[in-house]
Amino acid sequence: MKNPLILVLCTGNSCRSHLAEGILKAALGSGYRVASAGSKPAGYVHPLAIRAMQEIGIDISAHNSKHLDEFLSQNVETVITVCGNADQVCPMFPGQVNRYHFPFDDPAHAQGSEEEQFTVFRRVRDEIRAVFGAYAAGRKDQAGIK
Repeated sequence: MKNPLILVLCTGNSCRSHLAEGILKAALGSGYRVASAGSKPAGYVHPLAIRAMQEIGIDISAHNSKHLDEFLSQNVETVITVCGNADQVCPMFPGQVNRYHFPFDDPAHAQGSEEEQFTVFRRVRDEIRAVFGAYAAGRKDQAGIK
């Protein structure tokens, strides 16, 4: 499949899935399409998610929150869920070959001051970067991409 579509799903599509989408796009480069969506989209991308990604040089400020139904008619090669709820409600997509579940804490539920909350966003971002970086390296290795 030329430029396979990898879809990252969570419930609200405001934090985790956007962190993963940005990291995966940066790690894979061209040759893949990466998108994110949610089962109950929040309607926005969390400002602390945008800030956390800016720290590592990835701009997700133009991302928008989408419903997974927008992808039901697309040829989705791989679906990756990043929260339990999305994993449970995830439909099958046309052309879907792979499905993975990598759960992460939801930083949008972090308590405390803005800086305390931001610490949680950083932690989750770094966890997602480790997992999705390894996933991207495996995909590139499998495809023979250096």
